[in-house]
Amino acid sequence: MHRVAALVHAPQSTFELACAADVFGVTRRGLPVRYRFGVCAERPGPVPTLAGYDMVVTEGLDALDRADTVVVPGWLPLAEPPSDAVVRALRRAHERGARVVSICSGAFALAYAGLLDGRSATTHWAQAEEFAARFPAVRLERDVLYVDHGDIATSAGSGAGIDLCLHLVRADHGAGYAARVARNMVMPPHREGGQLQYAAPPHPAQIDSSLAPLLDWAAARLHEPLTLDRLAARAGCSTRTLARRFTEQLGVSPGQWLLARRIAAARELLETSDLAVDAVARRTGLSSATNLRRRFLGALGTTPSAYRRAFHSASHRPPSAPARAADGPR
Repeated sequence: MHRVAALVHAPQSTFELACAADVFGVTRRGLPVRYRFGVCAERPGPVPTLAGYDMVVTEGLDALDRADTVVVPGWLPLAEPPSDAVVRALRRAHERGARVVSICSGAFALAYAGLLDGRSATTHWAQAEEFAARFPAVRLERDVLYVDHGDIATSAGSGAGIDLCLHLVRADHGAGYAARVARNMVMPPHREGGQLQYAAPPHPAQIDSSLAPLLDWAAARLHEPLTLDRLAARAGCSTRTLARRFTEQLGVSPGQWLLARRIAAARELLETSDLAVDAVARRTGLSSATNLRRRFLGALGTTPSAYRRAFHSASHRPPSAPARAADGPR
């Protein structure tokens, strides 16, 4: 059982905490329980929240010494560094191999603790200027949804915290398991970390130009050639207009969205079928085992065969990172 401990701090954002609690702490009918979720604070007892009520936390910092993943779901006020005890607890957890994760302003706590020095990280777009000024040793990725280094991960504000938590579930237990969690939450199963934050709404003229029908149409035809010209013709607009709509509404180009969907479809087939790797590549529009392998290495840091060995049939083994191994014939 993978133990997740969320470190809360007054005034605690209830939504950021709920991002982690709902992904890691809820038992879902028909879905094996993979995580044990708990909440801790530097001083157990009542912890005020931004929502106007107090929550009662019974565990102290020693919970971080038992956690496999430590989540800091926000850290306010931004100008208040964590105490020496909190810094030591975060560093100790990281040094012994726990995964350390922040949601929204939680990146400030990780940066104050020195865990982000020399690394890339992200936080809410509205806090980016202050973060960059306070932590020049951190390479701030201002626009992305989340950044995952394996041992440390950071997310942008609010909803991006759910994206990051689902991404971590996907890394632990595969795309199929994560998709079932997301479906239960009525959430999109996967948003790439490199997608843009929504710092401002689209231009009003574009809000009603929904891409949903086109996305559904394309997702059902991943095995077919889907050029930008064909997508634009289906949408009834120019290629330039279509590219602009994708950027405004999804934060990625049509090509980036299509590649992400094809990789996600390939992951699901590798988990749930015994199709040869070359057949998986053809069914998902990635043309060949060689191209599928190249795309997997670029996106996931592993090969299709290694991914299948780790996650085939929703493996019940303890979570582990997919091994890096050369692809062999199937």
